[in-house]
Amino acid sequence: MMGDCVTVSEKKEFIQWFLNRFELQKREAAWLLNYLCSDVELLERTHFVESLRQLPKTLLISTRCIQMTPFKFTKNKRVSSDVETAFYDIRSCPKEDLFISLYFNDRSSCPEYAAVLEGNPMEKQDLVQDTLYSLYAELVLDQSIRDFKEKNLYRRIDEALASGDRKQFLQLTEQWIRIVENE
Repeated sequence: MMGDCVTVSEKKEFIQWFLNRFELQKREAAWLLNYLCSDVELLERTHFVESLRQLPKTLLISTRCIQMTPFKFTKNKRVSSDVETAFYDIRSCPKEDLFISLYFNDRSSCPEYAAVLEGNPMEKQDLVQDTLYSLYAELVLDQSIRDFKEKNLYRRIDEALASGDRKQFLQLTEQWIRIVENE
């Protein structure tokens, strides 16, 4: 994946390459992609992504060579399979980002597609959140282990006292002092 530095001309070349090689399940979707190519400002706000998860305005477009939903337009969780609805919204709201995921044979190994793919900004946000949750989980686990070791040390000190084992008591209290000093 190239990241977030795909130029308008690269997007336009890719769309033309794609339309010359694949037949779409909904022919009107080809017309919509051509419309995007005709407007530089729209192409600047158009992003090809692998996953459409949690994005506000998306298009899913499939070719005839695979079994998948032919066309799906989603905006703010409202879904439509009508290309005209998507066209009207894109034309009416040209300042909104549009995220497109294309489904075709060998998509995962297609260098042309990989060259225009960008990261899903919502998944990047999820990655940060997942990292924070992971760090928090580590802190909780570390604290639980520390608590377990302290309780175990207390129990062993009590046992040494109860049995009158002075040597064991002194060794365990030294461990306790090291733990307290490290905190």
